[in-house]
Amino acid sequence: MHKNISTLLNTSKNKISKWLSYFGLGIGMLLLLSSMQMFININNLLKENNPRKNGFDFISITKVITNENMGKDNTFKDDELAEIKNQPTVEDAAPLISNQYRVKASAGNIIPFSTDLFLESIDNNFIDTVPPTFKWEPGQATVPIIFSSDFLELYNVFAPSQDLPQLSNKTISSVNIILEIYGANGVQNFKGNIVALTDRINSVLVPKTFMEWSNQNFGGISKVNPSRIYIKTKDANNPQLISYLDQKNYHLNKDKTKFGRIKKVLQNIVSALGVFGILVIVLALMLFSFYLQLMIARSKENLQLLLTLGYSPNWLSKTVAKTWIPVYVFVVIAAVAITALLHYAFVKISFVERNDLPYFLHWSVLAVGLLLLALSVFTNYRLVKKELYKIV
Repeated sequence: MHKNISTLLNTSKNKISKWLSYFGLGIGMLLLLSSMQMFININNLLKENNPRKNGFDFISITKVITNENMGKDNTFKDDELAEIKNQPTVEDAAPLISNQYRVKASAGNIIPFSTDLFLESIDNNFIDTVPPTFKWEPGQATVPIIFSSDFLELYNVFAPSQDLPQLSNKTISSVNIILEIYGANGVQNFKGNIVALTDRINSVLVPKTFMEWSNQNFGGISKVNPSRIYIKTKDANNPQLISYLDQKNYHLNKDKTKFGRIKKVLQNIVSALGVFGILVIVLALMLFSFYLQLMIARSKENLQLLLTLGYSPNWLSKTVAKTWIPVYVFVVIAAVAITALLHYAFVKISFVERNDLPYFLHWSVLAVGLLLLALSVFTNYRLVKKELYKIV
């Protein structure tokens, strides 16, 4: 019966529209599926290369200094810190509080070296190495210090030229440091003890209790607005996070987020291709609907004869619509197959590890392919049913 009905349909004309709609549908599906898979590939490839702790990234931000705002207050206020914490891409944020007094550090007779120094403090949760000895209470003469690994490396670079000894990670903890703190009431000395090195924060860190006490007693300041804020995020390369920081004109380490900026550009490109693919699919279905209208109009007498013989419009709609199901199946399978070949070629030429990019398509791409097939069949059935009911 299916073949008999097919012979009653006048499909001899407007074949160009039919084949153009098939071709457009295939191209649109290929663009959409390929852009989806490429979007997933970009997310998998362009991710942070530096080791992450507990699945989080930590980045430092400051306000951009320009010729216009030099000399002005460029610190972060409480409302700005709260706004940063409320961002959906930010897990937490903490200020780096700096000393509001002059500090001079020396190493005694063992290392004849002295320099003006800056101190900072931050919540311990943001420090990668926090030993149990990193504590301070008022009246304590020794101040524990967490020293930046980058600073130690810089010191070891210029130390030989100044006839100073180079220091290892273990040796530096045995160096006695004298902190000379200058305040309104004179100078007070503290013994500094480097208890750990940090790879995360480029600073000289002291406990928050010492910073708050010393700022109050030597600087006469109890409330300090930070110049730097550290952000805890699941992905430092998240385009949404980078876009927010750019909009607020906040400065951050470009090397830390360079992959995120590349990712943002590439994601915009493939997203545009995906949107274009959807438009092509919609236009192809519209073109095919015009072809169906003309075909049913030319086959009106034959279809009316079948209705007169007792065939129901609903049954006739399903039977006529089944004629194009094999075409839709072929178009979707072809689009998925070509997408799989393009993805396989991309993996082969990208020189990445198999663990980073599998050779198989992501399950969501296959799911969208099935969804497009169901959508095409349903749309085709609805169009046929609508046109058949017009001639009843």
